[in-house]
Amino acid sequence: MTEEFHRIRRLPPYVFAEVNKAKATARARGEDIIDLGMGNPDTPTPPHIVQKLVETVADPRAHRYSVSRGIPGLRRALAGYYERRFNVGLDPETEVIATLGSKEGLANLASAITSPGDTILVPNPSYPIHQFGFIIAGASVRSIPATPDEEMLRALDRAVHHSVPKPTALIVNFPSNPTAYVADLDFYRELVAFARRHDIWIMSDLAYAEIYFGDRVPPSILEVPGAKDIAVEFTSLSKTYSMAGWRMGFAAGNPRLIAALTRIKSYLDYGAFTPIQVAAVAALSGPQDCVAEIRDIYRERRDVLIRGLHAAGWDVPSPEGSMFAWAPIPPQFREMGSVDFSKLLLREAGVAVAPGLGFGEHGEGFVRIGLVENTQRLRQATRAIRHFMTAHNAGHADTPARRDPAITDSVS
Repeated sequence: MTEEFHRIRRLPPYVFAEVNKAKATARARGEDIIDLGMGNPDTPTPPHIVQKLVETVADPRAHRYSVSRGIPGLRRALAGYYERRFNVGLDPETEVIATLGSKEGLANLASAITSPGDTILVPNPSYPIHQFGFIIAGASVRSIPATPDEEMLRALDRAVHHSVPKPTALIVNFPSNPTAYVADLDFYRELVAFARRHDIWIMSDLAYAEIYFGDRVPPSILEVPGAKDIAVEFTSLSKTYSMAGWRMGFAAGNPRLIAALTRIKSYLDYGAFTPIQVAAVAALSGPQDCVAEIRDIYRERRDVLIRGLHAAGWDVPSPEGSMFAWAPIPPQFREMGSVDFSKLLLREAGVAVAPGLGFGEHGEGFVRIGLVENTQRLRQATRAIRHFMTAHNAGHADTPARRDPAITDSVS
């Protein structure tokens, strides 16, 4: 009885655990740690949404079991959002389901449609549930490039011709966590044509649809004619309305996939607490000024962070979308790897970031920096990073980083 359970054996040690442990230890010593590691929104949920929750909680009828696939008004509200935002018509009865955040929906759909040994195509690096939802369900994952361009399309073509068994599903996520890449509609057109040609399901994670900063407004894959034949899309209120802890998300698209998810969920949960669902209706159908205000907050934070890092001598691309910067490790520290670099930055600068290795092997060489502190704290963080870089002579590419003997290589 000492052997580890089969599905647990397929899950590697949690890469973020080492940094989280170091962060907790530092805080226990009373150190001020600026935590930019977790994508946990710090802005308050808009008042009209909170008020609707409070109002509904006062009704004792709302305390009974809810509806697993979402109350009818919520499914209609999500369909209304797609109509307004993407000009996509959805049937609330057959093409929409509410989920407990997009993460739960992705994992349960993976369980619903996966047979042991199936091949699933997943960008690398990507958000962990994109691959591990399918790994837990018994599939094998084949990594593809994470960029929404010809490189990914060529890799998909190779995967179809050289994978045994042939891939059954593909995951995409734009704007992306962690890379912040943004796709355009032309890319989705090619992706849909490819998937229809090869009978491959597409699961699109659109959790960051409303967090964008340039002229490119993130589209939905469902805007492509024929996409609903093979695609389902997951969205979330977590970032759009700063409702991360409310755990309210949706899946929309192909009726067969929605039915499969509905059936699985009917065995597993009774849906989110009804007052949360009613408040979600208020979010989707009420005033939308708050969405632009939240987007502007992240834009300002992005600009403060990127300017500060550049001034510190750390060249980090400015993200077009999402609430993250995907930062290449400065050349002087690259040999350390992302886990040890993250621990060193925490130790010497008091700034926590997420090691890129936690998002897949091709995330090595990067760290993810979240826009989850106010501008004052971000300026404080970049000042600390500037001192850190100066102490390590990291402003010059030909100067090697000084290894701290207390930092050991912990990831192979």
